[in-house]
Amino acid sequence: MNARLFIAVAFAVLVSRAASAAEPDLAKLSWLEGCWASDGGEPGSGERWMSVGDKGLLGISNTIRQGKVVESERMEIGYLPDGRFAFVAHPSAQASATFLLLRISETEAVFENLEHDFPQRIAYAREGASKLRARIEGMQDGALHVIEFPMTRTSCD
Repeated sequence: MNARLFIAVAFAVLVSRAASAAEPDLAKLSWLEGCWASDGGEPGSGERWMSVGDKGLLGISNTIRQGKVVESERMEIGYLPDGRFAFVAHPSAQASATFLLLRISETEAVFENLEHDFPQRIAYAREGASKLRARIEGMQDGALHVIEFPMTRTSCD
């Protein structure tokens, strides 16, 4: 086998292994798909996550107060063009922010961007089949600040 052919075959094997190694990250988040109502929030407050096949997940978060949407955020979880796995937030009236995957398991995903003002970390943790705890955290005024968003699975109808 000549050197060029060997290099081409080796590269193809590495690329296919990298792709198959990356795929489980997205598969580990299949439990996030669906609709989640904010515990203690007004009807309509919560998140909805939809799969876009092997491209990732798309989400929308709404906070309702007195029957009106007061905050809305589009979210994406998936692969960036450079191959890194990330959470991208598009909050209403703010600039988009990208948080890279810090760790993932079958029940939790944590994303981080230490350059972002607040939050610097976004986490989703599954608690059983019907509970979800979203969390944002980071440093504010020299102290760790944590905000939790408990949610319960609900019908998307």
